[in-house]
Amino acid sequence: MLRSLLGARKGWGLVSRAAGQTRHRFEVSPAVCTVSRRHYSPPTHIKQSAVANDSGTMAEIKLEMMKRLGLEPGYHPLPKSREHLLKYQPKLEDLPARAMQDSFTSAILPLSTDRTLQDKYVNYLGSVRLGRLLEDMDMFAAWCCHKHLKLPNLPEGVHLPYTFVTILVDRIDFTKLKASGTEDIRLSGHVSWVGTSSIEVVVWLEQMVNGSYQKLTRALFLMAARNAINTAAAPVNPIQPANDEEKVILAGGKDRKRQRQIRCAESVFNVEPNDPEQTLMYQLYKRTTPSTTLELNKRILPPNCRWMSDSYQMSTIPSFPEHRNHHNRVFGGFLMRSASEISWAAAFLYCKKRPKLEHISDISFEKPVGVDSFIKMTAYVVYTSLNYMQIMTVADVLDTQTGNQVTTNTFYYTFSAPDTVTEVLPRSYHETMWYIQGRRKFEASMGLK
Repeated sequence: MLRSLLGARKGWGLVSRAAGQTRHRFEVSPAVCTVSRRHYSPPTHIKQSAVANDSGTMAEIKLEMMKRLGLEPGYHPLPKSREHLLKYQPKLEDLPARAMQDSFTSAILPLSTDRTLQDKYVNYLGSVRLGRLLEDMDMFAAWCCHKHLKLPNLPEGVHLPYTFVTILVDRIDFTKLKASGTEDIRLSGHVSWVGTSSIEVVVWLEQMVNGSYQKLTRALFLMAARNAINTAAAPVNPIQPANDEEKVILAGGKDRKRQRQIRCAESVFNVEPNDPEQTLMYQLYKRTTPSTTLELNKRILPPNCRWMSDSYQMSTIPSFPEHRNHHNRVFGGFLMRSASEISWAAAFLYCKKRPKLEHISDISFEKPVGVDSFIKMTAYVVYTSLNYMQIMTVADVLDTQTGNQVTTNTFYYTFSAPDTVTEVLPRSYHETMWYIQGRRKFEASMGLK
């Protein structure tokens, strides 16, 4: 069933062909994509040709955002106060409506000409380090938020009385295109939905291949607008769709918000597993419990299986000011890069073949991380099916004085291997909950539910 579903996928971002609907395809050359059929109310973004807005390179965008926020290069343990900007924060009723095309923009990573930049982005096979691209996508999503804002009552010369933080990354899908480390990459995106202070941003990446840009990946970021000192929510401009295309995208954003709320409410960490999952849990118990003895906690590992407790990789990372965002906290993109790279390592060491990242889902940012923190990243193989591995990576901040740790982020990755992988099995009830959660994430990412 799984292989037949995967073989049936022929496009990315396709509108269901129900009555009166037709296929929607990207204008650039599409690559066959191993992504979920459960895309959230596609299409999710406006056509590239509809608006032309080039913001330059990502390095130039970073400098422009610092300028708008009134920040200066260089690290200061006590950053310059922005409290004086609080009086300029507008009320919601003072903010004019904006169209999606107002925030549409694009930027370039000039890998074909900047050799120094190449060294940061290339891996030993000459491909792009996907973790680096995640960092850029996170920053670019914040830039789209900047482009969306319009404050008519802000006096000239006054810095932007806002900060933007990443709440979660809803999903990231990858095409089969293998990204080169020596060709330009273009980031494009725009705001696709807003609440009172929350902003959904769609970002997609393309790489120059034989003279034309081809899709690499697409992501949905949920951002939060905060006041100048990041202590409370700040209102943002509402969206007024400019055309029918934007109306469809906006309606999809509302649906995605509803689905996020449902997923959160139904998480196995919040409510007990459903009846089929409880049946599966009993089957796992029977498979791993010997029939010859009733000895407590005696477990057996079936052939061609591995215990989940033996299937993880862990790294402790000291953070430094170079990893900071504009608020002197650890940049969310750095956490995404670190998590993706240790997850890739865990998948590689588990299957002993070079894995391919197929899907990232539900990256949550629960708590801010200080630039003086020790971050423990642990990547667990929590579910396997055929040649697929579902990785759950947990980021904990360690208290250097007490040794206590607090979870700040959780990441879910789906990898594929060239061959069928060893089945992973839980040994404890706690691990069984992770197994069920991983199975849910895998089925959702592969369009099986």
